[in-house]
Amino acid sequence: MTADSRRDSSTRERILMLLKTSGRMNAGDLSSELALTEMAIRRHMYALESEGSVNIVAVRQAMGRPLHAYELTAEADELFPKNYHVLALDLLDELAEDPDTAALIDRMFEGRKKKLLDRYEPRMAGKSLEQKVSELAVIQNAGGYMAEVETRSDGSFMLYEYNCPIAQVAGKYQQACRCELSLFKSLLDVPVERTECLAKGGGKCSYHIG
Repeated sequence: MTADSRRDSSTRERILMLLKTSGRMNAGDLSSELALTEMAIRRHMYALESEGSVNIVAVRQAMGRPLHAYELTAEADELFPKNYHVLALDLLDELAEDPDTAALIDRMFEGRKKKLLDRYEPRMAGKSLEQKVSELAVIQNAGGYMAEVETRSDGSFMLYEYNCPIAQVAGKYQQACRCELSLFKSLLDVPVERTECLAKGGGKCSYHIG
């Protein structure tokens, strides 16, 4: 990355943070906060708009032409830190510590698996195994798993997941990994073996299919 690219990236991060903390702002507001010209601000905003992080909106005034202002899109919310796993772990720990509710954890993960199976099973109907594996990779990528498929010479497949959005939860509650493996077996309707697991210290999650 060049010095100019790093500078642009840093400026856009500051713009996003300002919009997050201050809400809707116009070019003049941002220019004052960042000590940049309004022309420079507009250049950055068009780039952020093309990325889907910012909306350009027209704000009506009592007199004169509408003023253009900028606000974050719903998608931009994903650019900011999240601690969902902390909440999930706290809730699961609360259940696990009480003998009367500990058994609910297994039921919760099984219930989640069933919901996912009901959601995705129709997408597998009428497909060959190769098509099913490709569709599974699409499903997992949409969930942030950074999945890719490798076809083996013996006709089997390897599915690799380089990211696990629920790694913190899965590292403590193995039900998450067991239910994912069971889900894959049900969706693909062939034997599936997990040979590597991120939650157990692996470099990725690897599944041998077929």
